[in-house]
Amino acid sequence: MSQTKSANLAVVHGGGPTSVLNASLYGVIEEAKKHGAISGILGAKGGIAGILKEQFIDFRKQSAENIERLPFTPASAIGTSRKELFEEDYENIVKILVKNNIKFLLFNGGNGSMDTCGKIYKAAKRFDINVIGIPKTIDNDIAITDHSPGFGSAARYIAASTAEVAEDVKAMPIHVCVIEAMGRNAGWITAASALARKNKEDAPHLIYLPERPFNQMEFLQDVKKLYDKLGGVVVVVSEGLKNEKGESIVPPLFTQGRSVYFGDVSAHLALMIVKELGIKARSEKPGIFGRASIAYQSFIDREEAKFAGVCAVKALLKGESGKMVGFSRVSNSPYKCNTILIPIEEVMMHEKKMPDNFINDRGNDITEAFIEYCQPLIGEALPQFTDFR
Repeated sequence: MSQTKSANLAVVHGGGPTSVLNASLYGVIEEAKKHGAISGILGAKGGIAGILKEQFIDFRKQSAENIERLPFTPASAIGTSRKELFEEDYENIVKILVKNNIKFLLFNGGNGSMDTCGKIYKAAKRFDINVIGIPKTIDNDIAITDHSPGFGSAARYIAASTAEVAEDVKAMPIHVCVIEAMGRNAGWITAASALARKNKEDAPHLIYLPERPFNQMEFLQDVKKLYDKLGGVVVVVSEGLKNEKGESIVPPLFTQGRSVYFGDVSAHLALMIVKELGIKARSEKPGIFGRASIAYQSFIDREEAKFAGVCAVKALLKGESGKMVGFSRVSNSPYKCNTILIPIEEVMMHEKKMPDNFINDRGNDITEAFIEYCQPLIGEALPQFTDFR
């Protein structure tokens, strides 16, 4: 139902930060300012807890300089969270939205956040409150949408970092370097390390994803063969590698609520190489260095994140609700994506993993089809290096 009276708009950030989360926020703010149907433009401080505590930031009262810096500010300028909600929380959220004349609600987040978004939508629709989701995740695992804002920049970071590590290892080829990438259940970021390659023989020499069972014997065979040939080997692995039983290849350290904490996969594999092959090996784990890196922010990612925010506001004003803004790929070269609206129930807690045609048969690398898909998302080409070797 379309809105006829002026009302407030609120934005909530959920889940892990990215380098373009604030770019979507910028798009929301700038578009909302254009419409008289929107009075206050509010940000919930610290994620969904900000609504429950009625702690809001009024963006109309912020300086133009602060707003203009948002697209180039890492993480979340209003905070975010992974707060677990219960049935009574949703009723309380709706009461607070009504109390504060919030008729427009935008939820910017990943799978879990879209689940929360969908539940708020169902609880709030009888009060004529429109709710729209904005996709956000470095893991690129939100269903239906071609990709998610946040992934392109994370992909650029892992590719650039792998290229730099590769130069180090190639300069003094005496060991195996195992790099651990984020993405516990989906291997999109790990796979993006392949964009470091300028030539077929370049690092990363091996890539292992959680979509395929990890075979220890084959792994050691692959590493030994490459080490004997090259002397220096770069391997990129997902933090979520699992064996044939679907269990993590490293045991959990401890469990807290819904969260299970595991040891480092890269350290586990580096130690395995030393023990089983007698080859010097070391592990590297960029971790959250790459989650919200502005230094490697993709300009394509930034602009699409902004546009997702703009489209979300326009959708609300057209009376849309219970949907998420998504992207639909038109072409790879030239790169073009259109925005679409996806029913929220189609993305709530649905995880998009790497398809089979993006992974090679042995499960230790990716295919050209993935390169064609991912390359446009990282923006401009990575730096070229000089090599006299």
